[in-house]
Amino acid sequence: MNSISDNANLREGASGEGQQSDQPIRFAGSVLGAKRHICAFFHNRDEEYQVLLPFIKEGLKRGEKAFHIVDPQLREEHLKRLRSAGIDVAAEEQSRHLELRNWVETYLREGHFDQDGMLALAQEVIEGGSQQGFALTRVVAHMEWALGDQPGVDDLLEYETRLNYILPQYKDPVICTYDLARFGGNIVVDIMRTHPMIIIGGVVQENPFFVPPDEFLRELAQRDATQDA
Repeated sequence: MNSISDNANLREGASGEGQQSDQPIRFAGSVLGAKRHICAFFHNRDEEYQVLLPFIKEGLKRGEKAFHIVDPQLREEHLKRLRSAGIDVAAEEQSRHLELRNWVETYLREGHFDQDGMLALAQEVIEGGSQQGFALTRVVAHMEWALGDQPGVDDLLEYETRLNYILPQYKDPVICTYDLARFGGNIVVDIMRTHPMIIIGGVVQENPFFVPPDEFLRELAQRDATQDA
């Protein structure tokens, strides 16, 4: 396995179970370092779950929290995939180790995307897991909600880059999954640039195309100004 690390300052985990948060996190052929905002591109769901399930199982086996955001139409399939990997979904949900929400409960609350509200929710989820006594919360979020026509979905890129102000404060990994069969090439390139880590071909690696949030936000503002001119 390859080790990927940097010198970012990370917040200590919760007491009790928090001592286990320093264990190596294995994901997609590597051991995660400090950069844990990860963009995961997949061609199909079989490829996606082949990569995600070992990562999800490892966390649950350690007593960590799993927080998943899925397409409401694919909720049952997601649960079926978890069960197929030997995960006792009912028991994990009852113990609060597994929390499953859909887009309507998260990204698209009240029928639109509010990036400020979602950034606040991201912090709430991570800090809530710590307050519940979990060493880590492993977040997996399916991002195809951004392909809809609800108000605010065009703020996806700004939201993703602004996450980079928040997530380095924590050790909790956040995996944003994107279906390459549904997202066009131009938006895929921009999405890639908002994540310090990336999965391509089933392998996670440090992203050489990552743009720091201050710089990327300036670029987005320049684009908007050009379009309005």
